[in-house]
Amino acid sequence: MNIARLKFKLGQTNNFLLCGVQVSNKSKLSDFKAMDLFKISSSFAQGSLPVSFTLNIEAKNPNDGKGGYAKTNASIKSFPWRLLIDDKETISGNISSPISVPGTGETEIFPLQINLDLVPFFKEKNYESLINLVLNIGGYGRTSSRIALYAKPSVSTSLGVINYPEELKIVSAQFNN
Repeated sequence: MNIARLKFKLGQTNNFLLCGVQVSNKSKLSDFKAMDLFKISSSFAQGSLPVSFTLNIEAKNPNDGKGGYAKTNASIKSFPWRLLIDDKETISGNISSPISVPGTGETEIFPLQINLDLVPFFKEKNYESLINLVLNIGGYGRTSSRIALYAKPSVSTSLGVINYPEELKIVSAQFNN
């Protein structure tokens, strides 16, 4: 069914906090204030490096009435997801309420709130490597190129709920097919 052609990709990350310290305007370790570095390094020394951020998902509904298909709005009822950072599975979740994706051919952005402690997932990385990872994802450039999201959406249509048969790999480079 054409409605199952919803396409997804990762957008930017926003509001990235590392140990409660904002990192969105930083590109290197020296951009942090001394007290912020103390807070972050103390947390790391205690075996913890909590991060929180908003990961924006871009959804596109190609059912815009062109190409022989009727214009159809879609409602994402369920979006169970798994987050991978540097190809390492970290946390999982789902949306808390349905998301409407109009049949206009335009992109709808919906946020996922991410909260995790990096240390348990990246024990092999040293302090500097983890800070560079954080700056890459949430810092000045805010690229989600080191993130992949796997999701298996359920979409409500006029014919009922359609469950995607397989997980989709959602990355920042392009809309999935």
